[in-house]
Amino acid sequence: MTSSRTAAGWKAATPPGGVRLPFPIIDEVSRHCLSDDEPETVHVEVHLPGRLDPARLRTAFRRALLTHPRVLMREVPGRRHRRSFVWELTGEPDSDPVSFARPGPDALARARARALTECPPLALSPPLRLEVIEVGGGTAAGDPSAAGVPAATRTVLLLTMHHTALDAPSGLRVLATTAEQYGGSAALPVPGPVRPDPSGPAPAPAVTGGTGRAACARPVRVAPDSRPEPMRARAVGNGMLQAELPVPPRVRRIGGLPPWTVNDQLLVAASLMVGRWNVSQGRPAGPVRITMPVDDRPRGREMPMGNGTRLVEVAMTSEDPRDTDLLLGERPDLAAVTRLLRTTARRTRALKSAHGAPLGPGTRLLTAPLLPVGIRGTLIRGARRAAAPWTSTVLVTNVGRVPYPLDFGEAGRANAVWFSAPARMPRGLSVAAASTGGRLHVTLRWSRALLGDAAGADLAGLFEQSLSTMFQVTLARSNAWGSGRRPTEADATAPVAEAPGARDKACRPGVPYDRDAPRPAPTPGGARENHGRPS
Repeated sequence: MTSSRTAAGWKAATPPGGVRLPFPIIDEVSRHCLSDDEPETVHVEVHLPGRLDPARLRTAFRRALLTHPRVLMREVPGRRHRRSFVWELTGEPDSDPVSFARPGPDALARARARALTECPPLALSPPLRLEVIEVGGGTAAGDPSAAGVPAATRTVLLLTMHHTALDAPSGLRVLATTAEQYGGSAALPVPGPVRPDPSGPAPAPAVTGGTGRAACARPVRVAPDSRPEPMRARAVGNGMLQAELPVPPRVRRIGGLPPWTVNDQLLVAASLMVGRWNVSQGRPAGPVRITMPVDDRPRGREMPMGNGTRLVEVAMTSEDPRDTDLLLGERPDLAAVTRLLRTTARRTRALKSAHGAPLGPGTRLLTAPLLPVGIRGTLIRGARRAAAPWTSTVLVTNVGRVPYPLDFGEAGRANAVWFSAPARMPRGLSVAAASTGGRLHVTLRWSRALLGDAAGADLAGLFEQSLSTMFQVTLARSNAWGSGRRPTEADATAPVAEAPGARDKACRPGVPYDRDAPRPAPTPGGARENHGRPS
């Protein structure tokens, strides 16, 4: 390929003798299991209150890519009999990854649809694209402008990445560096994740044997919706719905450790959501198992790019089998929820403090370069099909409080950050959460082969209700501490005032994010262009 320059001044280059790196385990497994029906994309969405200068943003984003050269990579083509997939670091982008969406009331909805259906190619460096969308009217929370006040134009940065190459924390780090370059502010020290001491309390051994993984029982699957089976079988792609919710309150620490974290509350809320959905669909209750990514990387500019998380599985089962019926009633028993929160906290502490292979020792063996990649791919896809009944119920990804200011100078600081993870079958459902400005931004993403748009909205409503239950349990505990005594399980059942904003009407998952944009009618069969409710 000969070097050339685009109108924006981007250089397309293939430097001879560029640095080449074999695919890590996670990248290779993802590469073997790619499917056109369910694109392997991760999207990160940053909302700014003001407008950006196009040329200045392009320059800032280019400098951010050069700051993180591991992002500037492409897959080296090869034959099926080669021993490994290889990344080539290019040092310069092959083309300009920044584009500006055509203005219009549905511009953001179209960009989100592209994020779910159009995967950036691995053959071009970098395997990502950044779309800039100007949105008029309202705020990032979807609230309309005050009467008589002109609606300001705000900006949405929508970063779409190929998940074979990059994950959401890597994308957030690139956008944080872009903000530093654009706003001209010096990079502030960013604290890394704090992990519990491995010598702390051990996990409950009754169900999991100390690992958080259920011993024998198959995890329950998310029940499909009521569409006819042939219609679900023809459906392709993912649906997505976003909601802004209050952040669950933190709990007072005891002996240096909180009884449970916000992340534990999200896991329990997702477990209750799935259990109540399945019961409503006439399915029997069963053990829920959640895949939870754990990221131990530093958050500064030295953060390693790529897929740097390890996946662990948390068994969401109470130690007392009688709690199942108490948890899945129309109003979950708060004492049973408290017990599940405590059990979940013990399991997640042990999982976060432990270390191991990103996808387990079996995957390490399957990806060893002993056989050609074509044969390894056949083995990995076969193992994935065989293990489908034991695949976890749902993926829950929580990046916590976004650790970067994301300050774009006169365009303002980010007031909302959403992201989503793939939702491929047989799991078919992922929940992603991040908090910015004291608000929790949650994205539900589902496979259309499992759920339609209406079912996705129902699940989001159940998640919000389950999160409200976490508020009640945590506030009851806080009230007990405020009275000067240690809390007991009886405090979980005491009536408490609802948290301010816990039922904020602007946060209802069924309400579109862009309130002025019309809701598209569901497309029978799950057409690709319908990305879900424009929430």
